[in-house]
Amino acid sequence: MLTMEQIYHIRFECNQKGKSLRGIAKDEGINFRTVKKYAEMEDFNTKKQACSRRGKLQPYMEIIDQWLTDDLKAKPKQRHTAKRVYDRLKEIYGDTFDISDRSVRAYVSKKRKELTFQNEGSLPLEHEPGEAQADFGECQFVEKGITYDGYYINLSFPNSNGGYLQVFKAQNQECLLEGLKNIFYHIGGVPREIWFDNMSTAVDAIREEGKRDINKGFLRFMMHHKFFSNFCNPNSGNEKGHVENKVGYHRRNFLVPIPEFDDMTEFNRKLLKTCDNDMNREHYKKDIAIDKLFEEDKQALLPLPKVPFEVCRLEKAKADNYGKVKFDGRIYSSSPEFAGKQVWVKVGANIIEVMDEDYHTIMTHPRLYGEQKESMKWEPYLDLMAKRPTALKYTGFFKGLPSTLRDYFEKCGYESKKACLKILSRMVKRSGIEVSTKAFKETIEKGLTDADSIWAYYCRMTMAELDFDDMEVPTWVPEVKEYSTDASVYDSLLKGGDRPWKQ
Repeated sequence: MLTMEQIYHIRFECNQKGKSLRGIAKDEGINFRTVKKYAEMEDFNTKKQACSRRGKLQPYMEIIDQWLTDDLKAKPKQRHTAKRVYDRLKEIYGDTFDISDRSVRAYVSKKRKELTFQNEGSLPLEHEPGEAQADFGECQFVEKGITYDGYYINLSFPNSNGGYLQVFKAQNQECLLEGLKNIFYHIGGVPREIWFDNMSTAVDAIREEGKRDINKGFLRFMMHHKFFSNFCNPNSGNEKGHVENKVGYHRRNFLVPIPEFDDMTEFNRKLLKTCDNDMNREHYKKDIAIDKLFEEDKQALLPLPKVPFEVCRLEKAKADNYGKVKFDGRIYSSSPEFAGKQVWVKVGANIIEVMDEDYHTIMTHPRLYGEQKESMKWEPYLDLMAKRPTALKYTGFFKGLPSTLRDYFEKCGYESKKACLKILSRMVKRSGIEVSTKAFKETIEKGLTDADSIWAYYCRMTMAELDFDDMEVPTWVPEVKEYSTDASVYDSLLKGGDRPWKQ
């Protein structure tokens, strides 16, 4: 089986240099069918059975890179030593950071060489239609009342001066790829070449003569969409100066004042449309509207892939005794039945899925960032609570219930609490937690407190109205007056509210 680097070389020789498949097979000593297979391959999505573990230091590289990059602005005597990097990681992550001092020293030394690579001057670069540049910028935004120190990926087109952005809570690989994918599908194609700096989400290492070790996840995304990447020399931001300027333009024009929203996905959709409208202005140098020039870029784009790329990575994890799993230092719930078992964690930019060993989804969570440390969804735990009702008041689930329900469960006897928890579990599986707690709350407020009355009210509340097509009735059928049901009559027949709460 060929390595990702060999596959990339085959596609580069074929698509960029126009070399024949037989010529590539002969030069590389590879079977012709193998060369043809990878040259024409359309789907580079991650194959679940081929997932492998990442290096132990990988989850911490992003924060190390940020510290060392920030050091470039500090005086030499106030920069991080490798020991200080190691000590800070231990302070932040505690016992979960089980990597040796030697591994940290080796990575810091390698990264520092990359960052201090000497710049030998700048060359003016020309960009053809269909070429783009990409970079992250920093910003603040408010989602559902919570302020985040976030990032936004920018994709700019130097030929036309067009550009797009997408906002995220981090600048990890999933956010980079999700942002690029969103823009590709919005503009209806893929840039032929994209310029990047040496971000750790794309490049693992820089070797002699500027050769890069491209990250496997980024390489798979690149081959799937058939574009090629150019990476700037270290400390050579001028090589992608267009996007550097666009980062500032986007912040000033689209992210001031600090944006506030409830749904990041919807906000990002609006940003794409805002960028479309922003192109309806004159180019700063070419005396023509940007949107007209951008049509040249669009004509030069590669077609979208036939198979959409799924932006995610899969990692193996072991659930603890409560069925919870840890990823990136944060905790996500699954289900009590998976306590102590191996599970898969499917990681996207904004969503995390916990899956069983056969890749069936157990629970879906928003991916946590910032100060958020745990995402707990109690629905799968309700059946267990029904078996142990006395433990209910000590759970986070109980604390999150409306006050009406908390008061109700505190007054309930053992058997009543047990029966109502079973009912609540059935309701949640059918309609979700919000509808279920609403049905409970409204029933209790009517003075009906037994499980049967609560279930009856829930059924009536969630029963969908049936639509019937009009029927042609023979003229000899007598006219029947329309009759509407008065549900309050049925409510009066429910006598559960007369029973004592305690049993």
